[in-house]
Amino acid sequence: MTDTDNTDTEEAALIEAALAGDDQAYIRLIERHYSVMLTVATGIAGSSLAEEVVQEAWVSAHRALSKFEGRASLKTWLLRIVSNEAKNRAKRESRQQSLDALPGETDGLEGMKFRADGHWANAPAHWHLDSPEALLEQTQLHRCINKTLALLPPAQKAAFVLRDLEQRSFEEICQLLDISSANARVLVHRARLSLMQVIDRYQETGQC
Repeated sequence: MTDTDNTDTEEAALIEAALAGDDQAYIRLIERHYSVMLTVATGIAGSSLAEEVVQEAWVSAHRALSKFEGRASLKTWLLRIVSNEAKNRAKRESRQQSLDALPGETDGLEGMKFRADGHWANAPAHWHLDSPEALLEQTQLHRCINKTLALLPPAQKAAFVLRDLEQRSFEEICQLLDISSANARVLVHRARLSLMQVIDRYQETGQC
């Protein structure tokens, strides 16, 4: 049995326990998925509304959990819920930012760093193509990357996390963040460049 199978089995048990009224099981589900949900909420609605949006999403998820059929993963289901909550909240607050106004949508995207499909053309030597999260295994580099991620514009961070850490397709990213395909690629492109600079500097100096 693979680690993914173990995770799926454990999560299925947590869902079953939560449906049976086990509050601790539900709390464990929240702990598993809170971070990425907050990232998506922040990318759509902004940091001032994100925490409240995630709380609303979890309330909605709790009410609908009995209807979860497992056709998609629980995480995918939750991301759709938080995405919808964030979009609706942003509209209500009249604070939704138009990401379609990003300048230079495709400028440089097909250049030396990335191909048109969003993958690296010439990846940094220490960038793990198959598993970008493997970079986080180094404690100091982990801190550097997390520090950089925290400083990225929310939409860039959300797009990067969804694409390179969560391994979501660009189509799904567009749906979750309510942006165009070109904008999704630009956001990921810019985030990768920022992180690449941190990784290169770390490899050269051992510091952020």
